Amino acid sequence: MDNGASSYHRFLKGDESALEEIVSQYRPGLQNYINSIVNNFSVAEDLTEETFVKLLLKKPKNKGTASFKTWLYTIGRNTAVDWIRKNPQGREIPIDEIFNVEIEEEHFLQLYIKDEEKRAVHEALENINHDYKTVLTLFYFEDFSIEEISKILKKSKKSTSVLLHRAKKSLKAKLEKEDFIYENR
Repeated sequence: MDNGASSYHRFLKGDESALEEIVSQYRPGLQNYINSIVNNFSVAEDLTEETFVKLLLKKPKNKGTASFKTWLYTIGRNTAVDWIRKNPQGREIPIDEIFNVEIEEEHFLQLYIKDEEKRAVHEALENINHDYKTVLTLFYFEDFSIEEISKILKKSKKSTSVLLHRAKKSLKAKLEKEDFIYENR
């Protein structure tokens, strides 16, 4: 049983602090994943909350067929898909993230370059096929295995592997088209 599963088990037995542990551990990643589906950070925040409220109120059973994280992300995905069905126009809203960060002058150039690289990758992700964006987010940003991703997306492992391969190829082509050159730092 992983940490999330043991915390959820404790929550089901009445330990309210266990749910707080789950929320603090899984909120950031789940929110990013849901954002990759709905393309709206504000809505993703709400849907992440809704996912945790479902745990609190409905207390669904984890049958143990997947890791706790996979099970939780599947609930989040279903919540996002339900929202999209009810609000098909809401999915077209672009995300704009604004950061106000004070930085030291000597690190400005390094940070600027890293930000530009992140922006280029983020922009390329926004402009590729939605399924590609989803599988790349789950694999690279959320560290899910192919098997876990296939359960979340309700696809076979083979089709998930093919989807990931095509997604990588598509992202690479998009970045090369924009003359993006990644240097390991």
